[in-house]
Amino acid sequence: MAKSSTVTEVDQQRVFVVDDHELVREGIRFLLDTSDKLRYAGEASTFADAIARAPAVKPDLALIDVQLPDGSGIEVCREIRSILPDTRCVMLTSFSDDEAMMDAVIAGASGFIMKQARSRELLEAIERVADGAVLLDPAAVERQRQVMQRAARSDDHRLETLTDQERRILELVADGLTNTEIASELSIAPKTAKNAISSILLKLGMTRRVNAAVFAVRNGLR
Repeated sequence: MAKSSTVTEVDQQRVFVVDDHELVREGIRFLLDTSDKLRYAGEASTFADAIARAPAVKPDLALIDVQLPDGSGIEVCREIRSILPDTRCVMLTSFSDDEAMMDAVIAGASGFIMKQARSRELLEAIERVADGAVLLDPAAVERQRQVMQRAARSDDHRLETLTDQERRILELVADGLTNTEIASELSIAPKTAKNAISSILLKLGMTRRVNAAVFAVRNGLR
């Protein structure tokens, strides 16, 4: 499906693809060409290329292979996030790895996408992240939550500062819902949802919703 003629490049979010397989890069490029929300902005095949090219491209979103021939995709995510803090990063992987998933989130990634996903599912996942969603595999999150609960850690009292509604909103953030979806779920205005999330981040001493999502998992909300 071709892009709508009414959509301009200014309206679309720029996507930077980091993968050492040309076939994967070309496949994603073809897929992005069918989206009204996204457009292909550049590519890299190695860790070094990604770090060198990303600052010039200044993408809105980066799709990064977890394993690169000269380094870790998670480190690419960390570097890009440090240079371009407004760029959302999503990790591409061929296998499920709970520990790698959490390491990537801590590095600043907005989630994981399996390369085995169908084309339409992959595109929808990328568009959801572009809209502000956090993509965490529920089963992997649950396994990590159990590990974290068993681990010895000090009590975190920041949850006590949240209202009941803020806790519920934090749960939905951890589920990967966007502000609009949270507003619909709770029958509140999108602006109310946005303001509540800002309040939650302030109380938790955080600046990014993905960190709040990890906090929710670690403290048993999800």
